[in-house]
Amino acid sequence: MKIRFLLSSLTSIACVVGLGASASAAPVAPRVIIVAGWENGADTGDAPGEYQDWVEREHLTRQIPVRGVKEPILRANESGVYGLVLRSGPAELMALALDPAFDLKKTYWIFTGISGVNPNVASVGSVAWARWVVDGDALRELDDRSIPKDWPYGLYAIGADRPNTLPNDPNHYGSVTDVAQLTKAYPLNQGLARWAFGLSRNVTLADDPEIARRRAAWPASLPASKPPMILMGETLGALRYWHGEARNNWAQDWVRLWTKGQGVFVMTNEESQTNQKAMRLLAKWGYIDPDRVMVLRSGSNPSMPPPGVSLTQSMGDEGPGQNLAFDNNERAGAPVVAELVRHWDHYRDHVPSAP
Repeated sequence: MKIRFLLSSLTSIACVVGLGASASAAPVAPRVIIVAGWENGADTGDAPGEYQDWVEREHLTRQIPVRGVKEPILRANESGVYGLVLRSGPAELMALALDPAFDLKKTYWIFTGISGVNPNVASVGSVAWARWVVDGDALRELDDRSIPKDWPYGLYAIGADRPNTLPNDPNHYGSVTDVAQLTKAYPLNQGLARWAFGLSRNVTLADDPEIARRRAAWPASLPASKPPMILMGETLGALRYWHGEARNNWAQDWVRLWTKGQGVFVMTNEESQTNQKAMRLLAKWGYIDPDRVMVLRSGSNPSMPPPGVSLTQSMGDEGPGQNLAFDNNERAGAPVVAELVRHWDHYRDHVPSAP
């Protein structure tokens, strides 16, 4: 009798467990995920960071839990648009991708945020769609005060003999047999980037009286003297917060070197390279589609000072440029989000592209 009762109980439990498994919800498949790097205070209603304008303007009212993450990082609206703020960095990208509650294989990604902007190419408040994200971290460095006389600076590729040259021997890492594996330029889907730029290029950007006043310090021949613009150009990520004309020259050269002369340095920040490393790994593992990743950065401050302003005075002086960059980032990206959602039946299986 006890054995019969035990078998009956186990059968009942198995039925309940089976019912729970079959009735469990299918994984959620976001249409677009907007990724921001940080936020000031609350996500809404106070001074904005990189996340708030997106949360408020896209009506991301629902908070969504992510397995293993203790703080709120994910929001959504009813149209399948999600916002992800990386409060602790790219580990949260991994947590989201590895959470079985989500299916990200058809998701489009827009990595957003503010940056230092190259004044030789664009002005504060400008927004750029990237074709490459270039890693500025792993390199060799000599003190610029002790470099050979014919060197422009003491930064150069690991395995190379001097600045602005690629490594001759890829095996200096011990396990690499192809120089291409050493690349510091992470390619994005350029057709998708051109398509996104085409949708946003005529958006009206905001301006700011104080930023306009500061632009007057730049020579009229430089783009830094012009109102905010939308353009295509590369993002350089480096954990070092560098500043100044000498390092700006290095950044221009570094982007040109690793993109084989095709890329143009426009934006610099401290996290794009680590985010894209994580995304490349998730793509390798099959969790995301790398052809659906976009990077949209906006300039909050110039990457070098205007004439007559000292380096120490200019370094980190983002001032009103931050709010302008937050604002224009969302303005430029909004038409792309709207188009993907509006015609999701097509874009779900067909990644858009422009020549």
